[in-house]
Amino acid sequence: MRLRTAHATRPTPAERTRSVITAAHSMTVVVDGRRHDVHSLDGTAAMRRIHLHAPTAEFGDGDRAPRVPVRVELTDIAPTPVRDRLRARVTLTGLMADPFDPDSTASTCMRLDQAVHESAGARTFVPWSQLEAAEPDPLATREASLLGHLVAAHSDLVALLLRLVEPEAKRGLVRALPVLMDRYGITLRLEHAADRRDVRLPFPTPVGHADQVGVQIHALLAAGRRASHSGTTA
Repeated sequence: MRLRTAHATRPTPAERTRSVITAAHSMTVVVDGRRHDVHSLDGTAAMRRIHLHAPTAEFGDGDRAPRVPVRVELTDIAPTPVRDRLRARVTLTGLMADPFDPDSTASTCMRLDQAVHESAGARTFVPWSQLEAAEPDPLATREASLLGHLVAAHSDLVALLLRLVEPEAKRGLVRALPVLMDRYGITLRLEHAADRRDVRLPFPTPVGHADQVGVQIHALLAAGRRASHSGTTA
């Protein structure tokens, strides 16, 4: 039998964008045609350097002073050693209250005009109202350590999860690794000689807090064991 869920099985573009913004430790800020690569040296998210505001927000002076057009580029990279590690790009464009100083650690206000999320060939414009309402995934800042631990210390469990994948997707399989984990489930990347394929394994229940992820992973593993005994995917 198959795993059945009545809830959403993947985040919305707004949720994914918010998660990328929250978890990113580096970004590129483009001002006046100059690119500034910004890295967080203290272990905090790079986007804490820029505080986003609504497109209609004023910056405290009646909005009379000149504003600086800016573009912020963030990339979402898979934490595991899969092929094609780029998972998504997020581009934010708008106006800054003050010139951006790449050497400063102070936060700069940015009035957001447009947010764009790009992933798997799809480009989605995310309105400010949706981005403001979206919450970052509870696993966003923990995902890298969770997946790294799963691959390094529990490769046998990855093989067990693979039992939940349809047999035809595994024909000619060279390697399988987890490529993404969020509150809704785990995505496995199936690598074949000439191509790759991502397969989503939804959790029975979405994770509300990072401490709950273990229960949901164990539920998937239990389904994998049942599938191995029955000879079918769960």
